[in-house]
Amino acid sequence: MGLMRRRAAHPDAAAAADTVLRLAVLLRAGLAPSRAWIVLDDGGDPVAARVRTAVARGDDVSDALAAEGGTWKEIAAAWRVATTVGAPLSESLRDVAAALRDGQRTADDVRVALAEPASTARLLGWLPLVAVLLGLALGFDTALVLATTPFGIACLVAGVALMVLAHRWNAALVRRAAAAPGIPGMAAELTAIALAGGSSTDRARELVREATSGAADPDVDEVLALSRAAGVPAVELLRSSAWLARHRARTDGRLRAARLSSQLLLPLGVCTLPSFLLLGVAPMMLSILSSGVLTL
Repeated sequence: MGLMRRRAAHPDAAAAADTVLRLAVLLRAGLAPSRAWIVLDDGGDPVAARVRTAVARGDDVSDALAAEGGTWKEIAAAWRVATTVGAPLSESLRDVAAALRDGQRTADDVRVALAEPASTARLLGWLPLVAVLLGLALGFDTALVLATTPFGIACLVAGVALMVLAHRWNAALVRRAAAAPGIPGMAAELTAIALAGGSSTDRARELVREATSGAADPDVDEVLALSRAAGVPAVELLRSSAWLARHRARTDGRLRAARLSSQLLLPLGVCTLPSFLLLGVAPMMLSILSSGVLTL
């Protein structure tokens, strides 16, 4: 299985952003939210179909969106905050769609940067098996040596164990280097939505914590403190902070990918190359010695 894998359970943020942007346009044109979801459903949007069904049952739209999981949880939080404080829903959703697109670009940049070292590690992980096949292709009884002699069996067990260890080590390194789930700066975006609806600072932070079920974001607290100290509106400062958080996430992801290239040399040297020697070179040499080719 590949080291780099997109989880199908997590909806693509770009597709979610498209739906949210279309919804924002419909709301701005004067459609009621329930009618806007019906129009999207009639257009073939699968999420809109499920939301429409949930609303028909009497469920809240934000709960229906949160049930979609992944990116839709953050959209649900934005919907809940905007409807609670009375912020313009179309503008709020438009801002969220822009944040989702930017966040998806950040995740894509990190994924592309990680793809090369991850692919290299995956390719080199098969090197020991290639050594076995190479020995067979050259006419040596490497498979027989590995399966029938005590030394060969020991090499086989140790070599396979090192291959498994290398794979797990590589996977752990790639997993740590991958981008964290979620959209960076979303807490700042949600706080900006709450403040744009006329909510107080304390109420805005409380609403965001309730909507996201998360702890307070220190970056948001810092921006709000700066806003109070400077006597300027916090909405634009928060949106700038959200953009900066996504920019930092993109930069940090590229740096992690650069470090990953060197970190993957550790399992290569400690596990993969010794496994190559145990499964390929050692049985080949033993096959040569047992055949008497080197006997004087």
